[in-house]
Amino acid sequence: MIGTYGQIRPETGLVPLTIYLAALRGFCAGVDRAIQIVELALAKYGAPVYVRHEIVHNRYVVESLKAKGAIFVEELDEIPDTDAPVIFSAHGVSKSVAAAAARRKLFYLDATCPLVSKVHIEANRHYDAGREVLLIGHTGHPEVLGTMGQLPAGALHLIETVEDARHFTPKDPEALAYTTQTTLSVDDARAIVDALKARFPRMVGPRTDDICYATTNRQDAVKRIAGACERLIVVGSPNSSNSRRLVEVAKRAGCPVAVLLQCAAEIDWDHFAGISRVGIAAGASAPEVLVDEIIDAFGTRFATKVETIVTAAEDITFKLPRELRDVPAL
Repeated sequence: MIGTYGQIRPETGLVPLTIYLAALRGFCAGVDRAIQIVELALAKYGAPVYVRHEIVHNRYVVESLKAKGAIFVEELDEIPDTDAPVIFSAHGVSKSVAAAAARRKLFYLDATCPLVSKVHIEANRHYDAGREVLLIGHTGHPEVLGTMGQLPAGALHLIETVEDARHFTPKDPEALAYTTQTTLSVDDARAIVDALKARFPRMVGPRTDDICYATTNRQDAVKRIAGACERLIVVGSPNSSNSRRLVEVAKRAGCPVAVLLQCAAEIDWDHFAGISRVGIAAGASAPEVLVDEIIDAFGTRFATKVETIVTAAEDITFKLPRELRDVPAL
């Protein structure tokens, strides 16, 4: 039985705290596949393995792979002439990057999330059909850069906000299509699409929602617990789009304070003084061990009770590249 705020439990000497834990934690299928590709490439070909950009947006994951022999670079020109594998990150790359790797005869493996590849295919399909293509997303994000690079310059337009949607002028309103970044806020994306459709009712969209299942599920879970929490922690990296969106979703859903933390060491305990209910959720690229460490950290300072909130089940898996299918699972 959870006591009231401020009431110390005699048996522990600690103030009680309820932790509402969003059950969806650990890697999504695309992140899991990307990490497996690096680990299996290291197992099959040996170190080093070069990775263009962070394989996924999580410092813990990147540092763990570095320790195993992965070398991370931002651009291909940082890679020497080599027979070692070069891996493209889960966020995807532009056609020009793949072409540059081919010109240099680099042996590359593509860890692009299949759901991002789906967006690339859609953009090309719309372009081939003669449509002007809009991409709803955030400027500078590697996934957006990769998608923008699927089409010739000027053929795809980035729409970041409802205001962008209201002011965009197409060449032909009757020949317009849109795709979206996979890690957006579901509500934000819907508002932008609604604004576009209000102006361009014949605009063509994806056959199924481009926002990935893991992003959607985690946002739904945060909405479920946010209103019951005085504080909410999202475990994830600052450059993780899906993690940052969870913080925004939590605040909109009624949590007065939501913060993004990479690990337990980043907790500012002054911000959690005097509370009795905290929520914990995780981005799709945050390892489960980091969530457990944060729960354990609260357990040393409070008499914690963890209530796991289940909103969805995830059992999706993606195939590995053909070159790695003969490697025994690690």
